[in-house]
Amino acid sequence: MHLPSLSSIVLALATALSVAVPSAMAQAPAAPAAQTIRLGLILPLTGGSADMGNSARVGAQVAVEEINAVGGYLGRKLELVVRDDQANNDMGLAHAEELVLKEKVTATIGFCNTGVAMKALDVFQNNQHLLIVPCATGTAITAKFPAAESFIFRTSARDQLQSRFLVDDIVKRGLKKVALLVDSTGYGDGGLRDLEAALKAEGLTPHIVVRFKVGVKTLADEMKQLKDSGADALIGWTVGPEQGVISAARTAAGWNVPQYGPWGLSHGSAFDVSKGAVEGALMVQTVLPNPFMERNSAFLRGYARFSKERPIGSMMSAAQTYDSVHLLLRAMFVSRGDLSGKGLKNGLENLREPYRGVVTTYDKPFSNADHDAISANMLWLGTWRGGERTYAYKEDASRATVIRRKE
Repeated sequence: MHLPSLSSIVLALATALSVAVPSAMAQAPAAPAAQTIRLGLILPLTGGSADMGNSARVGAQVAVEEINAVGGYLGRKLELVVRDDQANNDMGLAHAEELVLKEKVTATIGFCNTGVAMKALDVFQNNQHLLIVPCATGTAITAKFPAAESFIFRTSARDQLQSRFLVDDIVKRGLKKVALLVDSTGYGDGGLRDLEAALKAEGLTPHIVVRFKVGVKTLADEMKQLKDSGADALIGWTVGPEQGVISAARTAAGWNVPQYGPWGLSHGSAFDVSKGAVEGALMVQTVLPNPFMERNSAFLRGYARFSKERPIGSMMSAAQTYDSVHLLLRAMFVSRGDLSGKGLKNGLENLREPYRGVVTTYDKPFSNADHDAISANMLWLGTWRGGERTYAYKEDASRATVIRRKE
């Protein structure tokens, strides 16, 4: 399949919007430093969430490299101003204030942890500064402010969708006694509410609920309690390293029930901490490695220029952040040069042409009533198989080539 070059896409966008484009844009000289468009990037680059944070950083770098190679935005190069929030709420807030109030970046892409995002949202909203959240999935993130007034957008699947998706698969398999093993963070609190609501919608209640603190090294006692309850399925709701602890404990207990989890179960840290015990576990995915999809494989080749890690710490984090940068570029064209928060908000809410991204083809992903780009029909059930993430249902690998637009 022939794919148009990024330079032709940029030229087409500009032409459609009657924006003057410098001649020979693909060969345009580097813009002066003062003319660069600086984008904030706040991610957990160290600590327990570093796998998704560093994958997201690389995803952003791949996108910026591609865009700058064809002249950036009308000759203005993009520049990433990167900060490490260490998955710490206070650190995330401090970086948000620094980038918005002192560095005065044009827009910000950031946050992998729901708690960190929630503490910083007011900074962006109160200063009418555009934020795209590419990783954090807490339902409350895009619900805190009415979309018509909000400057907060998201390209990850909110937990409300993920919990319903998991429960749907459990019901299809005829399982009814669902055990919930949920961490005690704000992320866990929100996830538990969403899981309970999803189960209730199917006429079910949790068979047993056990909570635990993030940072645990073993969950042997908790797993014994769950196994002894007679549950026939397990949903673990937490981040990557602790998902690995859950998998290791379930395997050690010899409890052979289906293990489900949100996207954190797909993180490289889950595989590493469990020493491979995540094999066969089932998780929500928006994108999976797929050599039959040219956009997917091309992105992975671009990623490999910046990182040789195998498997990638979090392909979802990388791809969703990459797509976020490209969606932001398109909003710049729609805003006709108004790069204020209001201008970019209007641009994202009124994208005129579909963007063929890595995760999906985004066709009107946002509106002034909805700031979540991902809808339920875009989700896949993934699993760990042979040390890599793949489709739980093999037929989905071929079905993935069919474009799934937002519903």
